[in-house]
Amino acid sequence: MKRITFLFVILLVSSCSRVSESPPAELAVSTPARPQIAVERDTEAITLALGGDVMLGRLVNEAIRTQGPLYPWGNVLPLLQEADLALVNLECVIAETGEPFSPPRVFYFKADPQAVESLTLAGIDYVTLSNNHAMDFQAPALLETLRHLDEHGIAHAGAGRNAQEASQYALLEARGIKVGVVAFADHFQEYGATPLSPGPSFIPITLQEPSFNRVQQSIESARDAGADLVVFSIHWAPNMRRAPPRHFKEFARAVMDAGVDIFHGHSAHIFQGVEIYKGKPILYDTGDLIDDYYVDMAYKNDQQLLFLVIATRNGIDRLELVPVLTSNFQVNLAPEAEFDQIYERMHELAGAMGIQVKRTPDRLLIDLAE
Repeated sequence: MKRITFLFVILLVSSCSRVSESPPAELAVSTPARPQIAVERDTEAITLALGGDVMLGRLVNEAIRTQGPLYPWGNVLPLLQEADLALVNLECVIAETGEPFSPPRVFYFKADPQAVESLTLAGIDYVTLSNNHAMDFQAPALLETLRHLDEHGIAHAGAGRNAQEASQYALLEARGIKVGVVAFADHFQEYGATPLSPGPSFIPITLQEPSFNRVQQSIESARDAGADLVVFSIHWAPNMRRAPPRHFKEFARAVMDAGVDIFHGHSAHIFQGVEIYKGKPILYDTGDLIDDYYVDMAYKNDQQLLFLVIATRNGIDRLELVPVLTSNFQVNLAPEAEFDQIYERMHELAGAMGIQVKRTPDRLLIDLAE
């Protein structure tokens, strides 16, 4: 079993209403397995599995009811279970309580309490809650979500009973290496926690004070708590954006300069390029892992990646990107044709940032030493 210790601190960013969040008109076919190739590991290294959005509501919730809690993970399940730590953005509340937020939203995401078993059985160690769906069913549903996560030993950050709690870090541990996670969301502002009310931790994307000072303080708090590595997780930007704009790049680099080891972005529903900044990875957007969204044929939002970060106490060694395909409310290893397309897209996106992406039979590799 993975060993987890947790405190709570995080800052995150959430996603806006999206056409892509419309459910598909019909079911797709589950993806066949691809052969898995063993990759040699440093015995002193840990593997962090970083996923983008995990939305367990609506039709995914129905699939869990009929197919069981492991169904959404398909044949990607072993990769998550074998990772030393697995971190994702939980793009829904897990609750029975709560009334829809008003004024009305286009999309509301809520899963039954049994959906928390999908997270525990998959070995998910941490979820970020600072996003644009954390308050879809108002404070009672968010508070119930916190309770379910706490009862099942899943660390979380980015939302809480008030602004102070929402800004707390999470501290996890694997093989003696402590990993701190801090998080924010840049929308919706009206969902944000206040000194007296629950919600996610909202922050605008700016380097101006006092906003950026909150980022710096959060990172320092995680480091002061003993974190060997710090992950900055943020739910930011509009849907279906292929590449980050300039001010996002400036923000991400400033975050790294503030003491972060891994930048974990999400919200666009599609993956973006990877940048290696001063020897550390910026994952501008890690896309989605599980959802029931309509597939846009131009953006191919069913073609995704699971990001495996190989790290030691001293920093990040390499990234292993596993191409996956989300269909039929389930994520599976990508078949050959989709694998090729995912590789070509990441090769182009990362190449634009000066990063070389190598290809193996079952994943893509980025060596930080190079």
